[in-house]
Amino acid sequence: AALMYTDTVQTFVMVGGAFILMGFAFNEIGGYQGLFDKYMEAIPKQTLSPIPALYNISSSCYLPREDSFHMIRDATTSDLPWPAVILGLSINSIWYWCSDQVIVQRCLAGKNLTHVKAGCILCGYLKLLPMFLMVMPGMMSRILYPDEVACIIPDKCKQICGTEVGCSNIAYPKLVVSLMPNGLRGLMLAVMLAALMSSLASIFNSSGTLFTMDIYKRLRPQAKERELLIVGRRLKKKRHNQPCTSHKR
Repeated sequence: AALMYTDTVQTFVMVGGAFILMGFAFNEIGGYQGLFDKYMEAIPKQTLSPIPALYNISSSCYLPREDSFHMIRDATTSDLPWPAVILGLSINSIWYWCSDQVIVQRCLAGKNLTHVKAGCILCGYLKLLPMFLMVMPGMMSRILYPDEVACIIPDKCKQICGTEVGCSNIAYPKLVVSLMPNGLRGLMLAVMLAALMSSLASIFNSSGTLFTMDIYKRLRPQAKERELLIVGRRLKKKRHNQPCTSHKR
């Protein structure tokens, strides 16, 4: 129950903060039409190899793809072929939303079948938002900061984000740090942390339940409900503290 209430609060915080950031980003680039007009021109200033003897830079490395605004892409030449999107993604989605322990456990915790159905429908509508709250802001980040987000020189990328293969992974955080005022910047940092905490809490909760009910209960059939509850909580606490211990080492 605690996890459900926590996720509910975090959902409001995440959706609200993401909407605010999206508004700031659209205002900065000139609206929805500005996204279409400027994205294909979002090219870093430095596109030539500083050491031609070692490596060359192809135009495909820094030019946005021609099918950037298409979800159904060529089956053979694209980076995301449509058969994989329609068939592969459908299989993965059906597995996760219909049989994964994280989702099933939430449904089993519902007050009644009506509440469970309503929650699933609401979740389906919320899944329409990432296109506008995450994908488009990421594209707008490339428009606003092409030299950082779309860098292609390995040494420069290493200086910007710590990796030589590109800095597209900093697109959203860069947008938050550069566009949001101080108060809202803190809100968005809380949003990103809330998303991480929500995912980890769900995984820990589900793994604790699976171990307790499917393994521990078979080893100790006489275990009472209170004992099972204690074992599940201790396992979740141990898994939650493990990354911190490893990091300190």
